[in-house]
Amino acid sequence: MMLPRMTTTRTTKRTFDPILQILRQPLPRSGHLRDRWIFNLLVLVWMAGAVSIPASGGGQKQANSHAHDFVIFATVFTDQGFALPGAQVRVRRTDEKKFRWEAVSDRRGELGIRVKQGAEYELTVEARGFQPQTRKVDAREGDWEDLTLQMERIAGGKP
Repeated sequence: MMLPRMTTTRTTKRTFDPILQILRQPLPRSGHLRDRWIFNLLVLVWMAGAVSIPASGGGQKQANSHAHDFVIFATVFTDQGFALPGAQVRVRRTDEKKFRWEAVSDRRGELGIRVKQGAEYELTVEARGFQPQTRKVDAREGDWEDLTLQMERIAGGKP
C-alpha cells in the first residue's frame, strides 16, 4: 500500500490593513483623485470605528444596553377612525412632574417610545383640534404595551 506523498507549501502571512494601504499611497496634488483619496480614507476610518470590538468583557452587555427596556407602542385615531398623524405623545413617571420622553405619531398614526422597566408611567396625548388624553402604563411586568387611542374633537373644532 502506498501512502500519499506529503507536500509542504510555504505561505506568506499578509496583514490586510486598508487604512495603511491608502496612507502609503502618495497624496494626489489636486482635483478628483485627491478628493477620492480623502473620501476613501474617511470611509475606512469610519468603518474601523464602526466595527471595533470593545476591549473589556467581550460577552458582557454594556451599561447603556436596551436589554431591560419597556416599549410603549401607540396608534392614534380620530373620532371617525382615521389615522391621526402629528399627535404629540409625552411620557413621564407617575411620581415625577417633568416629562422625560416624547414622540410624534407618523402618517399612519403610529409611534413607539422606549422607557425603563420597573415603573409606572403616565402618557399624555395632544393633537390640534382634539381633547388631550392621559393614560397610565404599568411597566413593572412584561416588555411592551400596545395602546390604541381614539381622540375626541373639541366642541366647535374642524370636522
